[in-house]
Amino acid sequence: MQSLKPKKSLGQHFLVNQGAVKAICEVALASPAETILEIGPGQGVLTDILLRDGRPLSAIELDHSACQLLNQRYSQTTNFCLIQGDALSVELPISKSICVVGNLPYNVATAILTRLLLEPIPWERMVLMFQLEVGEKLLGQANQKTYGPLSVLAKSVANIKTILKLTPGSFNPPPKVDSIVVLLEPLQDAPTWDERKALLALLHRSFAHRRKTITNNWLQIFSSQQINAICHATDISPSARAESISPKKWVEIARYSNMSHFQNPTDL
Repeated sequence: MQSLKPKKSLGQHFLVNQGAVKAICEVALASPAETILEIGPGQGVLTDILLRDGRPLSAIELDHSACQLLNQRYSQTTNFCLIQGDALSVELPISKSICVVGNLPYNVATAILTRLLLEPIPWERMVLMFQLEVGEKLLGQANQKTYGPLSVLAKSVANIKTILKLTPGSFNPPPKVDSIVVLLEPLQDAPTWDERKALLALLHRSFAHRRKTITNNWLQIFSSQQINAICHATDISPSARAESISPKKWVEIARYSNMSHFQNPTDL
């Protein structure tokens, strides 16, 4: 079987642990979603198994060499559609429900996840691989060092579970860090798409200086009177720090404070 040489410039680390491949595909294919979206298929180790399910599979791949290989391998596979482009900006396939799967390039994994969480994409579940540090942020709890904007946004939108952790030896070439595969399933009462953008903008402001109180972080965007009103309405202390406030409470704060004028949240 033809293989690819991983490109360091694209953050490529190809998964070679067959047990992990099987586990990821089993969780993904348990989804009732109509279609599957694979991000960063590389040389197709997950794609091979996912396609056997029979559902339409769209694969987004930036690497030209990988696209050539995938086209050669699956040109006769009727349920396969290759989208050559950047997962951060390419137009995504339209479907009533999508299962998103991916061994995400580590250098853009957080940015890709942010897009998936902020844009109106009807994902029914996501099974995604990250470097362990990013996964720990996703799973971070209030008052932990790993807890921050990514933790709050993700937990406001989805239930998150660890599927497996992987050592560097599971990849070619081995990365310098451990990896984690997580399952995200949407919450029924998740914020609307517009509310998510407003929430993220507020979170970046609120966590800008972690050791400062929310009052000190908010003085750049609210008046003292507004801060007092927000704290009173949402039952939080003006002297609280951002890291001590739960995701559910952050959604409440964002809704009350009406931060819709933040239209361009920065990357996490």
